[in-house]
Amino acid sequence: MKSLVTRTITGIFFVAALVGSMIWSELSFTLFFALVAGMGVWEFSANVNRHAGASVNAFITTAAAVALVFAVSQCSSRTPNYASFLPFVGTLLYLLISELYRRESNPLKNWAYSFAAQLYIALPLAMLSFLAYRYDVKMQDVRYDWLLPLSIFFFLWSSDSGAYLVGSTLSRYFQAKLFPRISPGKSWVGSIGGGVLTLVVAAVLWHFRPELLNLPQWLGLGLVVCVFGTWGDLVESLFKRQLGIKDSGQLLPGHGGILDRFDSALLAIPAAVIYLSFIAPYLN
Repeated sequence: MKSLVTRTITGIFFVAALVGSMIWSELSFTLFFALVAGMGVWEFSANVNRHAGASVNAFITTAAAVALVFAVSQCSSRTPNYASFLPFVGTLLYLLISELYRRESNPLKNWAYSFAAQLYIALPLAMLSFLAYRYDVKMQDVRYDWLLPLSIFFFLWSSDSGAYLVGSTLSRYFQAKLFPRISPGKSWVGSIGGGVLTLVVAAVLWHFRPELLNLPQWLGLGLVVCVFGTWGDLVESLFKRQLGIKDSGQLLPGHGGILDRFDSALLAIPAAVIYLSFIAPYLN
């Protein structure tokens, strides 16, 4: 019971911080996800240093992640400035050159993990800015709109909730496992239940914001996020299995670390951007 209370309180504060930062302003949105990216990369670096025999420069790798989030946000906003990528590029150059002087036993491993952290964690979180800014035809200007990036998390939460409720209820009758080698607890029936609830949430969002996307586009976005969110969860599970750890960290009591909370989003966000760029004419 104590663990459940702790998990619930942590979850409430986490959701409030995420939703509040996105709704409050575009600055708070950028600051929040820059912080998440930084903490996620720091956590990733600490884990590979501790369990994979690497010696990644966690401080510089984290700084690169934060710089990337700010750079993408700046270039997606009303006044794009491509010089904002210079701090990110500078940190990457430092990571490459510094290995000449650190004399570590395996510099290739350090490079691999440092750059993997940027691709796996920092880039997807930075890409939320692609969803947050859109051209308003009536206003003839680019404006910040928090609903579309926030909808990604609505879909992920509904997918998780539906999968848990349906899976815990029906998995005894339908025992086919989704991916037993990586995550023995996930079932096909639970995943289907999560997908159905996600479609319901997509229809509700269409009801309130039909001018943003039409119904088929909302439903398609929900399915894309649901499917890739599930893969994102499995990818992080594979990462933890390789390192022999249960949780990525202990930052969020009852929930684990930052990567444990954002694992689904790390694949769902890029997939959503691709979908909206080539399937729905939102970002064109």
